[in-house]
Amino acid sequence: MFRHQKELQFEANPDKPNPLIAKYLQELIGGQYGEMSVAMQYLFQGWSCRGEEKYKDMLMDIATEELGHVEMLATMVARLLDDAPVEDQEAAMKKDPTIGAIISGMNPQQAIVAGLGPRPADSMGNPWSGGYIIASGNLLADFRANLNAESQGRLQVARIYEMIDDRGVKDLLSVLLARDSYHQNLWAAAVKELEEKEGSILVPSTFDRKNERLDIAYDFYNFSEGDQSKDGLWASGKALDGEGEYQWLDEPKVEGKAPDLKPVTPKMYGTPPVK
Repeated sequence: MFRHQKELQFEANPDKPNPLIAKYLQELIGGQYGEMSVAMQYLFQGWSCRGEEKYKDMLMDIATEELGHVEMLATMVARLLDDAPVEDQEAAMKKDPTIGAIISGMNPQQAIVAGLGPRPADSMGNPWSGGYIIASGNLLADFRANLNAESQGRLQVARIYEMIDDRGVKDLLSVLLARDSYHQNLWAAAVKELEEKEGSILVPSTFDRKNERLDIAYDFYNFSEGDQSKDGLWASGKALDGEGEYQWLDEPKVEGKAPDLKPVTPKMYGTPPVK
């Protein structure tokens, strides 16, 4: 079960209303790497977790924390929209072109659909999508996805931090930056632990490698102009999985013939064959 506590974990008070900042924060709520995405991603990973109990417990802890982040950001957005009814905005736009330029960047759905409130959407008004989340049932694969999500999320928070001057909003963003820092550390530690336990960096680690083409499993093919790629760690030396040697090939191997497809059945009405 879930229980809601009314108090916010951290305060969410802007210095003054600002519809443009409210629009920016929508990305952190309902964007691809926003708090709704990571909250739902961790919840579904936790709900389907069949491994050690500590992993499920950890996932549920972090998922619930992220729900609190959604609430803090939603509260901040609502307060950024306080005392900014549409009529006042129109009057301000007529008096001051600068204010007009700012207000014209407002997300209209925050006024029209949500009555000066936050939306489950990104900064462009695109609705949040469950397609953003990853929950594969393989913890190593999922934890790597989580590390990426926290990396992208922290990057976006940092960019917004530099774009605004409101001290109150920055105080909340500094909290999110700190928690995203910890979460990156957390997922990196969890990935390292699972790699050591499973004895491999590959996913899935339990697949019998006799069933794959090991003769091409460590080749780098030079598919584009230039050969600078040969200078990377991925192009020579022992592979990170400890099971092979990387090699850089100037030309890709060609083992197949040019495809020659037969015409489709006439009932598909494809292009008639040349007579």
